[in-house]
Amino acid sequence: MQAARLHEYTDDMSEGLAIDDVDRPDVTGASDVIVEVEGAGWCQTDNHIIEGMWEEYVPQDLPMTLGHENAGTVVETGEDVGLVSEGDPVICHPVQTCGTCRPCRLGETMYCENDSFNGLTVDGGFAEYLHTSERSVIPLPSGVEPIDIAPHADAGITAYHAVKKAVGELSPGDHAVVIGVGGLGHIGLQCLNAMSAARITAVDLKESALDLADGYGADHLVNPGEADVREEIEAITDETGAEQVLDFVGADVTTGYAPDITAAGGDHHIIGYGGHVHEPAQALVNGEFSFVGNIVGRYAELQELVALVEQGDVDLHTSRYDLGDINTVAEKLEHGEIDGRAVITP
Repeated sequence: MQAARLHEYTDDMSEGLAIDDVDRPDVTGASDVIVEVEGAGWCQTDNHIIEGMWEEYVPQDLPMTLGHENAGTVVETGEDVGLVSEGDPVICHPVQTCGTCRPCRLGETMYCENDSFNGLTVDGGFAEYLHTSERSVIPLPSGVEPIDIAPHADAGITAYHAVKKAVGELSPGDHAVVIGVGGLGHIGLQCLNAMSAARITAVDLKESALDLADGYGADHLVNPGEADVREEIEAITDETGAEQVLDFVGADVTTGYAPDITAAGGDHHIIGYGGHVHEPAQALVNGEFSFVGNIVGRYAELQELVALVEQGDVDLHTSRYDLGDINTVAEKLEHGEIDGRAVITP
């Protein structure tokens, strides 16, 4: 089969991945599931993996097939698999977990002590077939196509995971800010709109992204290239700030907004990454706000997100590309030329 593989780290996205012929994965364990990949979302994290940003955090044996937002059709299962059968459409949580360590027993599947992560630590879904496990696949409802939902396997549940935490701190009439209405942010905004009665302000440099936010229910739109974000949020919130800020960019400039736009006792959720947090300790003490980190959501949260999709509350804005266009997609994303999410169709 063909697969898009990372052979060495590079900052040059034009030749980051190579299309190789590799063996199709087979069932080797009783709980294994082999999926024919129909859609695999491209993520900013894929660019960061190519750059080598994750090397110091997780073991990566190169060459490796990237792709952690995968959905498709089951083609083979291990002898103990009962959740799905051949021919079933599924979305694949990117992490395979053991189910027996303490974090797994507590339901904190993202903290599994024995996990493997498709496209990050083991081969992923930028390929014709994917090796995963029964604990990681979710059968899709009738009418939901794998290619249409694939990016929810990471972009969706990461956004949902952050929004679910934020919603617990939002009362009707409170203010929430969504910074970055891209691949994750446009999903997060919809989840926020569906799950809370907060007033939502969307912040993005691209007018096309702000148009997308407007269509998905944002009450206010702010372009940092045309207005001062701090002044705009101050005016929108009657000088109190936003109770919850969801930062899908995570650059130095956006984390730097926190002391000025976050309400006292509020939270600045960092979902996107690549920048740093540089704030005086006094700023946190004075405002008693918190920076909150967010990683990929739990398996159960992917189930909940699929329910929102089935109900029509969350839509995906996507564009599709062939496997051979993989490096073109990486370059486009690097230059901010993709609205919503790019989906590779192996």
